[in-house]
Amino acid sequence: MRFVVVTGMSGGGKRTALKMLEDIGFYCVDNLPEPLVEKFVEVFATPDRAMTKVALGLDVRSDKTRGGVEKTLDMLREKGHSFEILFMDANEQVILRRYKESRRLHPLSEDGRIEEGIRRERSILGGLRKKADYVIDTSNLLTRELKEELDRIFIKGEEYNSLMINIVSFGFKNGIISDADLVFDVRFLPNPFYIDELKQKTGNDHEVQDYVMSFDEAHIFMDKLTDLINFLIPNYIKEGKYQLVIGIGCTGGQHRSVTLANELYERLKDKGSYGIKISHRDVEK
Repeated sequence: MRFVVVTGMSGGGKRTALKMLEDIGFYCVDNLPEPLVEKFVEVFATPDRAMTKVALGLDVRSDKTRGGVEKTLDMLREKGHSFEILFMDANEQVILRRYKESRRLHPLSEDGRIEEGIRRERSILGGLRKKADYVIDTSNLLTRELKEELDRIFIKGEEYNSLMINIVSFGFKNGIISDADLVFDVRFLPNPFYIDELKQKTGNDHEVQDYVMSFDEAHIFMDKLTDLINFLIPNYIKEGKYQLVIGIGCTGGQHRSVTLANELYERLKDKGSYGIKISHRDVEK
């Protein structure tokens, strides 16, 4: 039997993940009280059970002892029970926005302040996150992309990529990417905006790409940037980083940054040791 414990930050996407697991054949139970977890596992661990895939949702609502869930799971492992831990996460700004949009209270916001509840929960779940087999950060994931990631892990059985790289092009005049880990300014390159036949096109068009990449400086920059990112990736993975947001900016976010973001994506994709996606924040502005 494949048994998956789905846990993580409130607002990180746990319920959505459980629904998706249910769609692919898992029998799912959410928010089981912590004292009943052991009995639940024992019942479904019996050899004659017809169910072969079970997912159990656990979070701080069921953890009245603030750390009891982690201790219970440790105890189950000591008794020989086999299970995987899927930890759903998101950054504080995203979780805060999701709570404000839903107008719900955080389960640990005793004084009514969502921010304080998020900090308390992250402190409580820190140890469990480190023990997780899979950590999925949904801060920048679309619902479709989350489904693809779960399908890849639980249906296709492909190797889990602990690091998700998000390459984002943007325009400095519209503000820097707020959650970027690394930001690179490519305004040192000639601007296609001032060429009449390229002004209305973007870095997704071959004409703009050919123009930007016609300069030696663009190739030198890309070689150095690729070398830097390839050096950083294994070290980020080793240190337990799960998401890397790389911002590439030019003035308006339509020509140079889009071209070089696309070029970096092409150089980094299909490596296998990490997941990667690309987006262009300001290309339509």
